[in-house]
Amino acid sequence: MAEEYKGEAYCVKCKEKRSFEGHVKVSDSGRRMAQGICPVCGTKVNRILGKA
Repeated sequence: MAEEYKGEAYCVKCKEKRSFEGHVKVSDSGRRMAQGICPVCGTKVNRILGKA
């Protein structure tokens, strides 16, 4: 089951922090990151998470 994430990330298109809901994924370099959709403009937002 994929891990869920609920928090804030910076939207590049809106140029503001937005709260979003998304899924935690592991990038190609091994970092954990949360990916979701900006609720205002619909752009994909990412937030790099800690190792724990």
